[in-house]
Amino acid sequence: MKDPDGATKEFASSFKRFIDAMNAEAAKETSPLLERLRAHLGGDPGRMPIVSEDYDNYEHPNVQVALDKVLYSEGRTADLVGISVPNKRWQQFAFSDLLAPSNPYGRISEGPVDYVNFHLEGERTLACVQYGLFFVTAGSDRLAVFVVGPPTLEMGRGNRMRVEVACSRREAALALLKDLTAAAKDLNVYRGKAISLAPGQYGVQSLVKFHRLPTIARDEIVLPDGVLERIEQHAIRFSDHAAALLAAKRSLKRGILLYGPPGTGKTLTVMYLASQMTGRTLIITTGLGMGALGTIGQFARVLAPATVVVEDVDLIAQERGMPGMPSQPLLFELLNQLDGLADDADVLFILTTNRPDILEPALAARPGRVDLVAELPIPNAAGRAKLLSLYARGLKHEGVDFARYVEKTDGASPAYIKELLRKSALLAAIEGAKAVTTAHLDAAMEELAAGGELAKRIVGFGTGGLPLGPMGPMRPAGFPTVEVRSRTPQ
Repeated sequence: MKDPDGATKEFASSFKRFIDAMNAEAAKETSPLLERLRAHLGGDPGRMPIVSEDYDNYEHPNVQVALDKVLYSEGRTADLVGISVPNKRWQQFAFSDLLAPSNPYGRISEGPVDYVNFHLEGERTLACVQYGLFFVTAGSDRLAVFVVGPPTLEMGRGNRMRVEVACSRREAALALLKDLTAAAKDLNVYRGKAISLAPGQYGVQSLVKFHRLPTIARDEIVLPDGVLERIEQHAIRFSDHAAALLAAKRSLKRGILLYGPPGTGKTLTVMYLASQMTGRTLIITTGLGMGALGTIGQFARVLAPATVVVEDVDLIAQERGMPGMPSQPLLFELLNQLDGLADDADVLFILTTNRPDILEPALAARPGRVDLVAELPIPNAAGRAKLLSLYARGLKHEGVDFARYVEKTDGASPAYIKELLRKSALLAAIEGAKAVTTAHLDAAMEELAAGGELAKRIVGFGTGGLPLGPMGPMRPAGFPTVEVRSRTPQ
């Protein structure tokens, strides 16, 4: 009877010879794609260095415009082919995977190039390579550039866009990646545009949205005397004289807080400032975008000069000492972004709120956070007269004494007055009248009041200004304020 241990060793030795033989046969396998890589690179790509660069997923269009420039200029030429393999959209392939004739998911071969359309401003779209292999010639160097775009649907934080470069000379591969990264920064598609950011849980296309700004004339902003001038000085004039300030070693980063009841023109004022500060990147943050403050700060640094708008900042910046108030990680992130900017970065933060009384005083504790606070109050009689005249432009009216409605709209916000005239025009149109009359205005006021006090608050009537405390209206503590509330527009 044979020794059991000897039989086991004999089987193990035979099995190893079998595996070695299988590996040797597998090494002999090839594919047209692998043969093309060998011919282009002038050797075995499996023995050549591969250098790679990962990019944030929102950089996909920037990398694309960089590829278009770098691979087809300065003596470089490129031929682009696609990669065909089953289920590739659910995987993160690397360049080394292309060197195997097949993988557990199927055979790898040349195929059509995968593109994804990235929506830019207006009707513009940019076709970006999602999966593609560039055969690049740069003088005497031969390189292969493999591009894998971000997942079209969010598949985890670890999935990022990647560009890999293979070349017999590592220095040539590094130089190409350096040129790509520099071009992506210089040709950034977001620079000078109006954008908003969201967490991107529905893929990269949901992370960045482009917006078309309305054109706001200065006379459309109705504020107490001096308020708009101070805001313009801190926002527009500041940037106009950025060079002189830098020469004097003054910081360019700054913040403005606009506060007041709903409907008093905070967003309109922001849009006016944006329309006047041309050439700047505008980053708008609301709602879910609050969760992307870290990314927003990153955008602002790269895309400066930039304006960052955080609407309803009270949602994330409530005072930490308030009873029952939990920790606010987004507040700390906002403070970090305000503090983390270089002094020479021309970045303006504009914060808006309806509840200044609950804001964290630390927002103004350091220069460069919030340097100017302006109240946008409910308009007085002079302001309401100006608003009625403004919103009546283009409206045909007959026999209307607008002075009467200046009195009747006491306590109304600009938003309410605008809606009053719109609803009056609608009632006149329904009736078939050629002009708005007093009857239409009165009927519109009745309709706007039909929902009771809640409806009035929603449309901005009788908001009563700021929340009341034991000493009167509650305003933000510890903030430098524009003290011109009592003056009326002329």
